[in-house]
Amino acid sequence: MASGLFALLDDISALVKVSAASLDDVPAQVAKTTGKVSGIVIDDTAVTPKYVVGLDPSRELSIIFQIAKKSLINKLLFLSPGALLLGFFAPWAITPILMFGGAYLCFEGYEKVHSMFSKHHDVDPEKEAVITITPEELEKERVTGAVRTDIILSAEIMAIAYSQVTDQPLLNQVVVMLAVAVFITIAVYGFVGLIVKADDIGVHLAQDKFHSATQKFGRGIVKFMPHFLRILSYVGTAAMLWVGAEIIAHGIPFTSHLLHDLEEGLAHIPALAWLAKVIACAVGGLIVGFIVEKIVGLLKKAFSKKAVVAVKSSKMN
Repeated sequence: MASGLFALLDDISALVKVSAASLDDVPAQVAKTTGKVSGIVIDDTAVTPKYVVGLDPSRELSIIFQIAKKSLINKLLFLSPGALLLGFFAPWAITPILMFGGAYLCFEGYEKVHSMFSKHHDVDPEKEAVITITPEELEKERVTGAVRTDIILSAEIMAIAYSQVTDQPLLNQVVVMLAVAVFITIAVYGFVGLIVKADDIGVHLAQDKFHSATQKFGRGIVKFMPHFLRILSYVGTAAMLWVGAEIIAHGIPFTSHLLHDLEEGLAHIPALAWLAKVIACAVGGLIVGFIVEKIVGLLKKAFSKKAVVAVKSSKMN
């Protein structure tokens, strides 16, 4: 009886040692996976600050915390388990889901570019109803919009993270996915918090109690931040188009080969190869976004016509 117990303990010890040795590779796997999703991380970081612009400065960190909390919950409770389950039961579905998310990113990016270049006509107050909204409702609307965009980006992150660990033991897959979810969420929203509060930090440093050089540095931060946020919004839009189109391109063998050939042709100048790929993807993202926007417009018209017909028929009855 005792010998059987000792044999069982030896087996458990051996299993623990194997698991520990396997987990030793986790930091390297997390670092590798984080590098693979860097484009989406840039997108997420660049897009988020716009959701707190124009709101009460005292609420900025609270809003970012709300978005970060919901982002982490989505990654840990829904997206990571979903990716693992899909990878086990329906691995064929991961690529179409990624491509659908990529199309959504292209659509969002195209809408932003279109709004930048479209002419803004003055609103006639007699023809246009004025909608009033409380600060609390505006904050809720901003958080909802941020979480909606974030869940697409987070789904892309977790799907790509899973694709990097498919050949690993299940325990490694789970640990890497959870580690990536926590690390990226903290990194992205920590940096976003620093960005949106940078002007407050500048104002603090510009006070008379600090050295003149420190005051000058603080004033420089305050003057620079509006320009930085504007540049960041452009970067976020470009990254949205680039990432969305690249995801779609990698899901189609023909376009995937074209991207690969483009990079191979400029491999002797890595920076140029990267820039050419980004530009090609951004242009492709605009085209995809334009097509999706037209499809969405047609669907809206079709559903609105059906709604009008339904209302008329109900009135007649």
